[in-house]
Amino acid sequence: MLPRIAFIACGCFSPPTPMHLRMFEIARDFFEMHATHKVVGGIISPTHDSYGKKGLAPSLDRCAMVKLAVQSSSWIRLSDWEVHQPQWMRTQSVLQYHQNYLNNFINSPGDEEQNGLLPGWLPQGLRDRKDPIRLKLLCGADLLESFAVPGLWANEDIEEIVANYGLVVISRCGSNPEKFIFESDILSKYQRNITLITNWVPNEVSSSLVRRLLGRGESVKYLLDDLVLNYVIRQGLYNVKSKYITDAVHPNHLNFNRTYMDNNKNTVKLDERTEQDMDESDSLLRQQARVFCCGETPRGAATKLLLNRPGPGPGQAVQVITVQGRGNMTGEPYEESQAKKQKIAQVQEL
Repeated sequence: MLPRIAFIACGCFSPPTPMHLRMFEIARDFFEMHATHKVVGGIISPTHDSYGKKGLAPSLDRCAMVKLAVQSSSWIRLSDWEVHQPQWMRTQSVLQYHQNYLNNFINSPGDEEQNGLLPGWLPQGLRDRKDPIRLKLLCGADLLESFAVPGLWANEDIEEIVANYGLVVISRCGSNPEKFIFESDILSKYQRNITLITNWVPNEVSSSLVRRLLGRGESVKYLLDDLVLNYVIRQGLYNVKSKYITDAVHPNHLNFNRTYMDNNKNTVKLDERTEQDMDESDSLLRQQARVFCCGETPRGAATKLLLNRPGPGPGQAVQVITVQGRGNMTGEPYEESQAKKQKIAQVQEL
């Protein structure tokens, strides 16, 4: 019977990139191929807002983006415990909380389970066995090298992390993490708890690179998950600049003709869903087809929509209406501008 482990990745995730998730897959493959451990789950824990790093989006947005990014995964989950603490937490404290919760859950059902308040990051099937789970910090080689930055890490924190939890380091081809471990007395002392895995499919896409491209108005299509990218654009994060934005959150909801919309009436009503079942991408705007336009939209401001007409020809005008932002939407009909309707009618007569 293989010992059980779980991975946790701590960081900004501003925004989360595919490489953040690839690290989990690479690590799980490694342990499964070597048949040394059974991986039971992966946890992403965004840092607290008070961390204060440049380019750090609000924790509410970062958690929403992570939740969107992991929708396609059956085993990687978001933990928002860290962002809900009163202040920034040391990595060692984050590891300790999740490690203790995992093993306490296995050994003794608590009030949380009886009240149906189990955290969403908890892996499934934990009680299939009674043996404890060891939590390991999953990171890239850059985090390992940051241990040497003066004043960034306390030596006692480094020692406790490596000694009591362990590191799983995903390094790039050509890097030399072994040399860095050799040059560190603490890491050398506990090197048996450090697993080095080489990523043979390099991916240099970082959150900072994505933020830079967004700020310049350049495309980051295929560098981010479509759900994450659409969220960034809709929320106006990272000074995003775009003149024409198509909605890609739910591709099967991109209904550009009335026939398609009529054939999809058997959808769940918004008011029948619980708040727990909804995420940041849900709104009343999803009840109709639309295309966003006119650049970034401030939060809570009115949103301009293009009404889709069946079979528009080249040069044909499309009607524009303005609707209130999500915070003011209570099912009231959208108000149309009479002046704009007259102008559009004049264009169509030409």
